[in-house]
Formats: sequence, structure tokens, C-alpha cells
Amino acid sequence: MAKTNTTELLEALAAEIGENVYIDIAKWHLYLSNAKLHTLVAEQLYPLITSNNVSEDRVSKVLKSITVKIGGGRSELPLSDLLPLQCQVTLVDILEKYQREI
Repeated sequence: MAKTNTTELLEALAAEIGENVYIDIAKWHLYLSNAKLHTLVAEQLYPLITSNNVSEDRVSKVLKSITVKIGGGRSELPLSDLLPLQCQVTLVDILEKYQREI
């Protein structure tokens, strides 16, 4: 993966995030790929990987800055409020893996 270009790396990162991280609403799991949020999340978190700054605290701050419209846009919630703790841990693990490999 060390020689992959940025676009390919972002696409691979987005795909892995989309397949492994989900929003939990009333015990329903909506994976970020199905919610069309995986690419946005990857793009927002990519700078942490390239600057070797992946940490739970930094990832949490980015997730809080991403808002998700609910109720047909009548309200918005930070993505961090919709992700179970285990998904946030999984997300950090994914990012740390990519950080080691680039």
C-alpha cells in the first residue's frame, strides 16, 4: 500500500470504513457505506493518517464536526452521537492500520 496514490488510498479507506462502521438507531445498524457517509468520513480523517496524528481524541473531534441530517433535514446530530463506542474503536483501528502502512 506504500506506493498507492492518494485517490486509491482514499477509496480503499472509505470502502473499509463503509463496510465496518455503522450508525446505530434503535438497534438498527446502518453502515456508513449505505448511509453514503463513508467517503466524507475518510476524506475528513485522511489528514490524521498522513500527519501521523491518529488518536482516539482527534478522531472523536472529527466525528463531532461531521453532522448528519435526520428527520428529513429538520434536525442534525454529530456523527459521534450516532456511532456506538465499539464502532469508534474499530474506526481508530482502521486508521491506525492505514497510518502504519503508508
